Amino acid sequence: MDVSTGRRQPGSRMWRLTGWLLAAVWLFFLNVPLGTALAQTEPWRRWLGIGSLAAFGVAYVLLFEWARAHRQTARPIPRGRAAALLLGLLALGLAGSPGTGADWMTTLVFVATGAVFLLPGVWALVVVVLAALTPVVAGYLVPGWSGVSGVFFAVLLASFAMFGVAALAQRNGELRAAQQEISRLAVAEERARTARDLHDILGHSLTVVAIKAELAGRLVEVDPPRAAAEIAEVEQLARAALADVRRTVGAYRGVRLADEVAGARSALTAAGIAADLPAELPELPAERDQLFGWAVREGVTNVVRHSGARHCVIRVGPDAVEISDDGRGPTSEPAAAGHGLVGLRERAQRLDATVSVGRRPPGRGFVLRVDLPGAAR
Repeated sequence: MDVSTGRRQPGSRMWRLTGWLLAAVWLFFLNVPLGTALAQTEPWRRWLGIGSLAAFGVAYVLLFEWARAHRQTARPIPRGRAAALLLGLLALGLAGSPGTGADWMTTLVFVATGAVFLLPGVWALVVVVLAALTPVVAGYLVPGWSGVSGVFFAVLLASFAMFGVAALAQRNGELRAAQQEISRLAVAEERARTARDLHDILGHSLTVVAIKAELAGRLVEVDPPRAAAEIAEVEQLARAALADVRRTVGAYRGVRLADEVAGARSALTAAGIAADLPAELPELPAERDQLFGWAVREGVTNVVRHSGARHCVIRVGPDAVEISDDGRGPTSEPAAAGHGLVGLRERAQRLDATVSVGRRPPGRGFVLRVDLPGAAR
């Protein structure tokens, strides 16, 4: 079953046909009572034997398919209905005894295997024992039925084999359910990743757009050329944000540390915050560069949006990045952090990095730091 579309996979149709064949192939062993029925001289006995065996075979195949469908979908098999169906199967086998004679007890093999497939362990064991002992006891009690003692061993062997088939069907059902759950979780994780990236992208970009638009509004009367320049940057930022959204939805977007540091300079300047940024950036592996880029984006967004700071410092090393300011500092516990910090921690976990947030020494301002473990340095 395709989790996203709800449609069956093409291979499941072949498996359904195979299931029918698995049940039907065992009907070959009804050839003994069928031969007995065909040898009857009285027509009514002959046709009663043939008809009962045909009905028995069809009922057994349908019963097997019904039980297999329940096991594959991990649905519980109703115990009362299973017992009633097994009794009906036994009645069909017994009804043909005038035409099949003592060979009707061959059908007990199918009743026993059906019980193994349908009933819980203890109840199935009871049915198997009764089915195995019936031909032995009947051989002593009913004249002419002493030649069917081989059914005893057939019941035991077939029941043991069916136990393996039932266990396999149960495991297949559990595996299929697990695969569907994994597929569902993968879809949920991808949706969460996309939502997280969109939040981070739009949160930063729209914050800078809002600040620059506010600045342009204040400058439009006193410095029209600079206001026009700010509006032009707003347009560029809006287009860049739109491109980022499209790349994120298409799963092609990447974040580069150098781009984020350059964007941080523009955002901090527009917000009237003095920026102390690194003149040069170290060469970093791609995954680390991207993680540090996300950290700069998240840290600067928080500085511009919440801090009320006048000065912001960004420091980047081979194994750590730090964004600090001289603003109001943290107003809540890290556990109550917003979606941006949650997303940053999730990205850091992939590299076994740690994200720490808190008050900047000597007690004023806020600091966000991402550190790589010692083994990665």
